[in-house]
Amino acid sequence: MEPRLQAKLLRALQEGEIDRVGGGKPVKVDIRVIATSNRNLTKEVETGRFREDLYFRLNVVQLKMPPLRDRPSDIEKLSDFFARKYSKANSVTHRPIDGEALIMLQGHNWRGNVRELENAIHRAVLLATGSVLDSAAFMLEGMPGVDLAAPSRLAGVTSATSSAASGANTGAGDLVGMTVAEVERDLIIDTLSHCLGNRTHAANILGISIRTLRNKLKQYTGDGVSVPQPRENGRAIA
Repeated sequence: MEPRLQAKLLRALQEGEIDRVGGGKPVKVDIRVIATSNRNLTKEVETGRFREDLYFRLNVVQLKMPPLRDRPSDIEKLSDFFARKYSKANSVTHRPIDGEALIMLQGHNWRGNVRELENAIHRAVLLATGSVLDSAAFMLEGMPGVDLAAPSRLAGVTSATSSAASGANTGAGDLVGMTVAEVERDLIIDTLSHCLGNRTHAANILGISIRTLRNKLKQYTGDGVSVPQPRENGRAIA
């Protein structure tokens, strides 16, 4: 926060009043502030980037939030919350997380803390095909990606370019002779088909940015590969 805004916040906390834009007189306010930062504010004060008087005004009660890996008991509640949130957002039935998957989540390092957990749950909601979110539905950092040699979890997907990523009879030998770029292309196309052409959902499953996905699809289209278009209830969206 720039120094000018720091001074305004200090006044609001200290005097309980603000100047409203376009107003002719100060407005009394009764507020309580919860502030958070990923910076060391003591050092910010020492370097002059943060006002010392504002720091002490804010620092009435200080809470230190440990990383997610140090509070595994929070993971179950957070995971259930995100599972419900993204089931509703994607219009799919809410499925509970099974015991084995929960143990796996509680033992993960979570370098990205809650944001990483949220993203992992979102992908699992989209990937899972059973009545629960099992460990097979999760793609975590440090774990192998989607196993192309195993029966596809993207059930019902028919690839227009290759069967390497789908079908119960697919074996590792089917990938021999394919380049990494070709395997990547087929996985991206199959995932996009599974998501009915929804670019955002496909990017979340694949763990890549929407911009990267769009660049890949533009490249495939230029190469003459058929790219699934956004669809809803089996019909193309205009």
